[in-house]
Amino acid sequence: MKIYINGEYYGRADARVSVFDHGLLYGDGVFEGIRIYNGKVFKLKEHIERLYHSAKAILLEIPISKGKLGKVVLNTVRINEKENGYIRLVVTRGDGLLGIDPTTCNKPTIIIIVDDIKLYAEEYYKNGIEIITASSRRIPSDCIDPRIKSMNYLNNIMAKLEAKQAGCLEAVMLNIEGFVAECTGDNIFIVKNNELSTPAPYHGALDGITMQTVIEIARFLDIKTHETTLTRYDLYNADECFMTGTGAEIIPVIKIDGRLIGNGKPGAITRRLIKRFQKLHVA
Repeated sequence: MKIYINGEYYGRADARVSVFDHGLLYGDGVFEGIRIYNGKVFKLKEHIERLYHSAKAILLEIPISKGKLGKVVLNTVRINEKENGYIRLVVTRGDGLLGIDPTTCNKPTIIIIVDDIKLYAEEYYKNGIEIITASSRRIPSDCIDPRIKSMNYLNNIMAKLEAKQAGCLEAVMLNIEGFVAECTGDNIFIVKNNELSTPAPYHGALDGITMQTVIEIARFLDIKTHETTLTRYDLYNADECFMTGTGAEIIPVIKIDGRLIGNGKPGAITRRLIKRFQKLHVA
């Protein structure tokens, strides 16, 4: 494995950042998770765009152009000879002084890791998973815009811990108003009366690239889609439910808080979306 850090490549054992890096000390930075399918980087342009949008929102100036960073990502994939895998692209505020003042950081740190990822066993894609609603609420949108994909995931981690303690792999997070926001690392969709719905970003959901890809696929398949307001009542009474994310892709949900979703099996629309999504990988 060769890891890119600020223009150089290092083996895993030698890939290090300063203990004074504000990404480490304060979660001050942004990142993207990107998939590699059949030697091609999936939705690279969209991921790069979102990275720069997140950086702009936190006044973090990435020191190279979008085009050049995209080429560096592709080169890192080539060097690691990955046909299928996962890219973690990270930009931190960089090395600075103790204290939260970001102006003490002279130069951002750019890190690119190319590795494997497997969030869920194959059986869960076939049979679906059970999730719970976390008591940990999503940080309000008027505090931190959920479209910023920052390095500070403690809010999500606390909800993930609740899921693990309950014997589940994932948890739904609600916003302060009690509306559905997202899961700990994925967006969530429901199907009701053959129409697709997902929480709008202003409810605390990341504007997911896989989420938007699924919406595009649904529209191609003439499935009506809505970015809207959802409650737990809507989840419990859905005909189908699934989660989406770069790592998870599309994974069916068959039980929430002990309530069986639909007939307790991955639904027909979910299966259609998965099949079409898989075709994109070989396109």
